[in-house]
Amino acid sequence: MRQTLVIRSAITSVLLTLRPVRARLNMVKTKKFILAKHFQGEPKESDLQLVEEELPPLKDGEILCEAVWLSVDPYMRPYTARLPTGITMIGSQVGKIIESRNKGFPVGKYVLGYLGWQTKTIHNPQQPSSSTMAPTYLLPDFGELPLSLALGVLGMPGNTAYFGFLEICQPKAGEVVVVSGAAGAVGSLVGQIARIKGCKVIGFAGSDDKVRWLKDDLHFDAAYNYKKTDVDTALKEAAPNGVDCYFDNVGGVMSSTVLSHMNPRGRISVCGSISSYNADAKQLPSAPVVQPSLVFKELKMEGFIVHRWLDRWMEGIHQMKDWVKNKELVYRETVTEGFENMPKAFIGMLRGENTGKAVVKA
Repeated sequence: MRQTLVIRSAITSVLLTLRPVRARLNMVKTKKFILAKHFQGEPKESDLQLVEEELPPLKDGEILCEAVWLSVDPYMRPYTARLPTGITMIGSQVGKIIESRNKGFPVGKYVLGYLGWQTKTIHNPQQPSSSTMAPTYLLPDFGELPLSLALGVLGMPGNTAYFGFLEICQPKAGEVVVVSGAAGAVGSLVGQIARIKGCKVIGFAGSDDKVRWLKDDLHFDAAYNYKKTDVDTALKEAAPNGVDCYFDNVGGVMSSTVLSHMNPRGRISVCGSISSYNADAKQLPSAPVVQPSLVFKELKMEGFIVHRWLDRWMEGIHQMKDWVKNKELVYRETVTEGFENMPKAFIGMLRGENTGKAVVKA
């Protein structure tokens, strides 16, 4: 009897010794970038700090996702000014579910979520955090199309182009459409949707290579390098009878000039103002006033955030997917390899170094 107790005691002692080892073996760690310092002017890599931390066990309803593709987008630059330092840098990603305690989100499936710049994330899809811009959802079947498109043409940028252009500008066949930032993730899609709808499309981009892409591959009717061409002169040439719709990604002097060429009752959809995102908030660049154009031409100018159409989200994705599959719509991605290069990809995107959607392969 005494010998049995001794053996049991020894076994218990061994198990207690091994328990921390087992726990350490099962620990999950994540790498993430935190906002160490608010951006002043152009973001610097030192503004973002790469850290590693351990994740706790899952609770009921939660999933553990591993990042596969991550997005860098212009909105991140102005949004972070309103957020505290120390947070995980914001952004969306395509993640693979590697552990789940949520029946609606099984292991092996892929999700699109605003999970931030981190390699692994514990998340409850039914209880989005206050910083989550939209609910996490399972990716629909893309067929042979790459999953990275969920961050571009088959995701938020695609729906930004689809709803932001069609709902606000309400283009009609034969009308003239101008797109600024035309070679970017959203602008390149807006121009193509305009052509699908039977419009004449004029695009402005920041390099000769981008202009060639707009003309040769996307079949814009006209395209100009705004760094080399006077916008006023270009519009007199390409749109002698005026502009009916303007999709504005850049703001600034260019947009004021486009508005001066608008036809009566023209429509302007304001998606962003990337030309001033890196400017000092206390010394924003000035541009010619737009009120005379708005008043005397009775223009409609409306800003938007794409998540107003969350209730129709899949409508946009399915339509964009059909256009891609039917080869009516072309996409391009600028891919950066490696999670550690997220800041470089972000800074490069703000500089306009990308053509089409900028994504990072984790």
